[in-house]
Amino acid sequence: MKAIETKLKGCFILDPTVFKDPRGYFFESFNQNKFSELIGQEIKFVQDNESFSSKGVLRGLHFQSGDYAQAKLVRVVKGTVLDVVVDMRKESSTFSKHFSIELSEENKRQLFVPRGFAHGFIVLSETAIFSYKCDNFYDKASEKGLRYDDPLLGIDWRLPAKEFIVSEKDLVLPTLSNIDL
Repeated sequence: MKAIETKLKGCFILDPTVFKDPRGYFFESFNQNKFSELIGQEIKFVQDNESFSSKGVLRGLHFQSGDYAQAKLVRVVKGTVLDVVVDMRKESSTFSKHFSIELSEENKRQLFVPRGFAHGFIVLSETAIFSYKCDNFYDKASEKGLRYDDPLLGIDWRLPAKEFIVSEKDLVLPTLSNIDL
């Protein structure tokens, strides 16, 4: 496995070593020691989550704040998504900047999202199974988010807006200019 740091400090793409033969493939999706060495810090994951979604489902942009902030290691088990992160760390030189990457069952890439980032994705394939590890437990009171269509972010979600399927909760999230951090 190799790690590639993105333009957002602390956010890494992880490319696994995949072994293929006539039976199929095998790869190590997570190894605590290798992961810590690759990203240069010790992260202890405590919760795994998985979602199933149809094409056009846009989930995000979500994050938790304060004592319940979460780092995530995200990947796609089935299908293809465009995964997007936004740096919400006020002290960061890349505050309010975003990064996007296509994650799929074919490329088997993972993205490490540090604490202090908003995260979301849109399903590009007919369906997708999205899986992620968190280093802190979910806490509803600490949940925050940003509007997916915030003009200050200018995110290209790669599908026409008329195809988006967005939850009521995500439709009322604040924009970057009026969020309370």
